[in-house]
Amino acid sequence: MMTGERTERRRWGIPAAARPFYPMLALAVIHAIAFLAGRGIDRAWLTAWAAVTASASLLFAMGRTPQTPAGKVGRDTWRWFGLAGMAWSAGAAVQAISRIVFSRSAVAVSPADLFFLIALGAMTAGFVMPIGLPRSARPWLRYLADTYVCACALFVVAWVAVFDHLYRLSGEGWAEFLIELRYPLLDAVLVCGLLPMAVGAVRGYRRSTIVAYCALAVLTTADVLYVVGRLNGRGPYGTAADLAHLAGLLLLGAAPWVRRRGHGDATRRRLVGPGIAPTATAAAAAIFVAGHTLTGAQGLRPVVPIIAGSAVLVVLARLGELVHDNDRLRHAARTSEKHFRALTESINDVVVICGLDGVIEYVSAGAQPSYHYAAEDLLGRSVTELIHPEDLPKVVAAVRRLLRDRGDDVARIACRVRAPDGTWLPTESTICRYGSSGGNAADRLLVTVRDFSEQAALQRQVTHLTFHDGLTGLPNRAYFEERAREVVERSQGTVSVIFVDLDGFTAVNDSIGHAGGDQVLAQAARRLRAGVPADDTVARWGSDEFAVLVENATEVQAVVDLGERLVRTLASEPYRVGDRSIVLTASVGVAFTEDGIGGLELIRNADVALSRAKDLGGGRVEVFAAKMHADVVRRLELGGELQRALTEQRFTVEFQPVVELATSRVTGVEALVRWWRDGEFVPPEEFIGTAEESGLMIPLGNWVLREACCQVARWRASGWDIGLSINLRPREIAAPRFVESVATALDDSGLSPGMLTLEVEEEVLVDGGDELIARLSALRDLGVRLAIDDFGTGYASLAFLRQLPVDVIKIDPSFVAGLGRDETLTLLTRTIVRVGRDLGLSVVAEGIERPEQLVLLKEMGCPRGQGFLVARPMAAQGVEALVRTNPRGEASIPLHGSALSAG
Repeated sequence: MMTGERTERRRWGIPAAARPFYPMLALAVIHAIAFLAGRGIDRAWLTAWAAVTASASLLFAMGRTPQTPAGKVGRDTWRWFGLAGMAWSAGAAVQAISRIVFSRSAVAVSPADLFFLIALGAMTAGFVMPIGLPRSARPWLRYLADTYVCACALFVVAWVAVFDHLYRLSGEGWAEFLIELRYPLLDAVLVCGLLPMAVGAVRGYRRSTIVAYCALAVLTTADVLYVVGRLNGRGPYGTAADLAHLAGLLLLGAAPWVRRRGHGDATRRRLVGPGIAPTATAAAAAIFVAGHTLTGAQGLRPVVPIIAGSAVLVVLARLGELVHDNDRLRHAARTSEKHFRALTESINDVVVICGLDGVIEYVSAGAQPSYHYAAEDLLGRSVTELIHPEDLPKVVAAVRRLLRDRGDDVARIACRVRAPDGTWLPTESTICRYGSSGGNAADRLLVTVRDFSEQAALQRQVTHLTFHDGLTGLPNRAYFEERAREVVERSQGTVSVIFVDLDGFTAVNDSIGHAGGDQVLAQAARRLRAGVPADDTVARWGSDEFAVLVENATEVQAVVDLGERLVRTLASEPYRVGDRSIVLTASVGVAFTEDGIGGLELIRNADVALSRAKDLGGGRVEVFAAKMHADVVRRLELGGELQRALTEQRFTVEFQPVVELATSRVTGVEALVRWWRDGEFVPPEEFIGTAEESGLMIPLGNWVLREACCQVARWRASGWDIGLSINLRPREIAAPRFVESVATALDDSGLSPGMLTLEVEEEVLVDGGDELIARLSALRDLGVRLAIDDFGTGYASLAFLRQLPVDVIKIDPSFVAGLGRDETLTLLTRTIVRVGRDLGLSVVAEGIERPEQLVLLKEMGCPRGQGFLVARPMAAQGVEALVRTNPRGEASIPLHGSALSAG
């Protein structure tokens, strides 16, 4: 079974290209049968039958034409041709009836002439449909003049060849004989006038209109044969005329079926005449034939000279109009040339006119300011002398392609042009044909050259800015990633990446502003560039991070030494910002290539090593190890689990009692957050750091604050005189609305601000700066008590204690652990207790785990303490079960009278 494509191409073994001739074949068969079967009847009936079949074919084609803009042209054409066929059929029928009525073989004038004239008019309208008619009078006059001359020439030739002899035999007068020639004369006019319409039809209908024009020519021949037969006593002319009529109507009926399908065009061409050349040729032929007639032995024939003479007069008028048009066109050309020269002199581009051999014939004034060439320096030179040798082959190829392919009107080429000083300037040139040598081939080229130097420089600048940092001038992150990828892919040796970060740079921006921070970064970049070998790449990775790509890391220790040298270089001397000196340290992470890793993985490993160096306190070098990446992945996974746990409220708050050592009375509790993951306890030291890194410490701390305040407020409402202590992390204090969140938690819970103590590590207070002091002072203004946690480890001075209104100091557990075992720690603890008492501060000892520690603290006069010996952290229900109310209604823990008693 044939495929759809095969079926479309061939059906019953006949190619698809032959299908348009099916209707023609069918009409030919019908006409032949009618002609052979109609030997005994008037042939006018055969003409009527042929006209009916042609009209049916045309009207059927009209119905099959699609309703599109291009299809409307065809529908109108087939409609008028179909009307012509019907009029022809009616005329033939009337002619046959007239012969019967008047009992004559021929009738000079009959009612059939009206229908024949209608048929010729309808056929003319059919030819006009695919043509856009002119709206001004001048094209119409040219068209009518050309048509008249051609028709006159055709008549003169036909007169001399045929009609002159028939005229002498007829014995009729001029008027009667011209009536006999009415159809040949009218057909001659139509054949000459409709030729431009047939040739100028729209694309897709041109083939059909040419077939219809051939039908008109055949019908004209039939009319001539018919007249000759009538005037010559019939003979063989009658049968030939009938056959010609049938053939012409056959062509007319087949016209719609020979057009190219799918190539219709709705744009109509403008009407043009035959042109002055064929018109003059026809007039010359007419003059020659007329002259031959006038010099013959037959005597004067007044019709021929009159027609020939009028044709000559029309040709002379056309020649005069042509001369006038030529003058007008020459004037327009000169004006256009002036305008062209003025335009080329006014634009910045350089306009060059050269021959096909490349020799410069004209150059505009733009060559002087753009390329510093005077016009006389370039005239007569070849453009090949000015084009860069590397660009010359492609320029020559483009010009040859322009001249060879007539469809290409313009060629655009980018090339370099030599300046007088020998430098090469980038340009963009447009080349097109200019002028002609009497034929179709252009004999000159018009070249417009634009200086592309500024655009090229701008493009280089944009490229530089795309891959370089605007502040430091170093390559940026995009360039470094691409460079690292290329180096790792092609390198056969060891490649290393060093990440460098300035420690504490955020505080620099906060203290002196971002403008001052930019100055610090610029100075750090210069130090890095000076400390790294020139063959290695130094880039600014982002913010205060820099990256170094060591392409030939021959020894691992040499790269590590380079990292340590960069740490020393960046911290060697203070950074100067105005009159300020800023001291900064740097952290460095180093990673080396391994099997199976690419450039991006190498960068990631160096970043992980840098994070490890900063976690260990900064100011150091860390080399990447696989365990670091595993720790990073684990922290990321832990961050995701923390987020889900916070959303699903899987955290709990435990409380560790703080007691008055002298009376064992519980004076407060410290709130501690606990995370139970899948029924297992996760130590705080494992997730607090991750919570701070992931930004979850702020919402988690707010939740702990609200829960603890609500619980202690309930206890106080039950009669317990108990306070609350909560340890703060640096991220919580730095939160924008931290003070407002504390005030909101107190208002919502109803807890008095004086019952809340917020603990801050001593190291945070020392490094926090003025902004942290301001925030803690705002908390103090709310009535909240402040405590210094882990006192003794952060080197806080006594002056600092006086600067910040602190209420409580908590002795670090490391001091309490040495009581009774280390004389120095015992002395330091005693000193802290005495200083706190002298300054009026409440002192709390943390980490009490052994009885002797409790005894020594009592002897020192330490007022309060907490630790596992006193009580472990426990849930709220555990606190309620542990404490008991003495007869005076005070909550206390039974330290005395037990194994943990102070004695």
